[in-house]
Amino acid sequence: MALRQRRGARPRRAAAGRQGFVGLACLVFLAAGLAATWPSVREGGSRFLASPSAGHGEAAPGDHLQSTYRLWLVGHQLEQGRAPWRDPYTFRPESPPRVNFEGWPLGIPFWPLEAAFGPVVAWNLLVLLAFVAAGALTYGWLRELGAPRGAALAGGVVFALAPYRVVQSAGHLLGIVAVLLPAALFAFERGRRGGLRWLAVSALFLSSIPLSGQLQLALGAIPLYLAYALARTRARRVLLAALGGALAATSAGLVVRFAAISGSIESEGRSLAEVDRYSAEWADLVTRHARHGLESFVFLGWATPLLALAGLAVLLRARRLGLAAVLGLGAAVPILLALGTNLALYEALYRAVPPFRYPRVPERLLPIACLALAALVAFAASRIRSRAVLAILVLLLFFDLRVDAFDAVAADRENRAYAALRAAPPGRLLELPVFLPDRHYGSVYHYYAIQAPRERPGGYSTIAPRQADRLARRLRPLNCGSWTRERRRLVERLGVRYVAVHAGLYVG
Repeated sequence: MALRQRRGARPRRAAAGRQGFVGLACLVFLAAGLAATWPSVREGGSRFLASPSAGHGEAAPGDHLQSTYRLWLVGHQLEQGRAPWRDPYTFRPESPPRVNFEGWPLGIPFWPLEAAFGPVVAWNLLVLLAFVAAGALTYGWLRELGAPRGAALAGGVVFALAPYRVVQSAGHLLGIVAVLLPAALFAFERGRRGGLRWLAVSALFLSSIPLSGQLQLALGAIPLYLAYALARTRARRVLLAALGGALAATSAGLVVRFAAISGSIESEGRSLAEVDRYSAEWADLVTRHARHGLESFVFLGWATPLLALAGLAVLLRARRLGLAAVLGLGAAVPILLALGTNLALYEALYRAVPPFRYPRVPERLLPIACLALAALVAFAASRIRSRAVLAILVLLLFFDLRVDAFDAVAADRENRAYAALRAAPPGRLLELPVFLPDRHYGSVYHYYAIQAPRERPGGYSTIAPRQADRLARRLRPLNCGSWTRERRRLVERLGVRYVAVHAGLYVG
């Protein structure tokens, strides 16, 4: 009996050790999130963690307000007994209820957070939890690839703190949705060892990328997924499952394409001039601050790319050629495409490949490069045997990758005008000033819709229906007080019963 107990104790101690290290890793990733949001996180109980923006006495405009609204809608619709994928309030009545793709899948965990803490704290918690998820899922995937625990921890830190992912988490959902990519690869590795359910979960994670509205990220994620599967296995069953997952993700993208983009203000695609405006330059790759706008902020770190090159050499020396090719190209191709029109090849791709005509921000594929760099850094770290040196490396990565992306911006949590409107009789709401649908200032109206939900003709979306854009152009003279008889009749026809004037947006 004593011998059996001693033999059984080792696996139990090993399992406890693994669980303890995973817990420690999650604390490291949480610390990464706190470091990335410091010192703004100290005001996270009353202000949004988001890109810097001035509110002028009201909620500060920005993508974080639109994202919060989209996520809030899921739980709100369920509580009302309505379809959780519908937005019944925006661009009404010119547009029927729109599909809220951005609410999937993050609206599900956001629902209980919002119910418990309100939308401001819920958003801030989601941002912090995304750091933990990004690091933990990358850690789990790298462990499946055979990376030692310390090396996998280093890789998780790289993806969690990847500057582009961090900046795109300060309002835009891209940086948070990007965690679905390591989740899909982790589940694929589990499924590759015989778990069919894991392969289905992997396909669900992959399909959720386009289904959440992140079509440009999906354009790179789907080919990467297929190439990764070919590099990792020759088992027909697994490859067929990977192909099925890729087809499911492609189908999800087509659903979004025809349900949301067709008939919108961007249904004909973007001009090359728009792409040029948002294209990064070579200097942006090594510059720690935004030189000309956050969209073209593509800093990769200074030490991180060098460590990634060392990791690529480790894979080549180990004859893991398929994985080296996938990770090497996965890092290089998105980085080059992020240069947009500053890369000679981009214009040819724009004219020859239809999907390239729709995104105006060529950097949207960079989360793929961030993940590939994280994996390569982990393989470089796998050659380190000293725990002390690994700890120093993780600390170095903290300093190498940290950027100032977050500010504590105004939330206006309990606006008295909207509190009164919440209890008012039914009727549509017109908010002044009127903005064209693709102007981010309209995000403020989304946020106040959380405080007083009701239909309004305005809203904020870069893929708004054309009829909503035409209506906004007809209503814009109201901003200057031009209430002609024709416009009064138009407002009456729209069923508008209330008008809210946002003085802070006139100042902005």
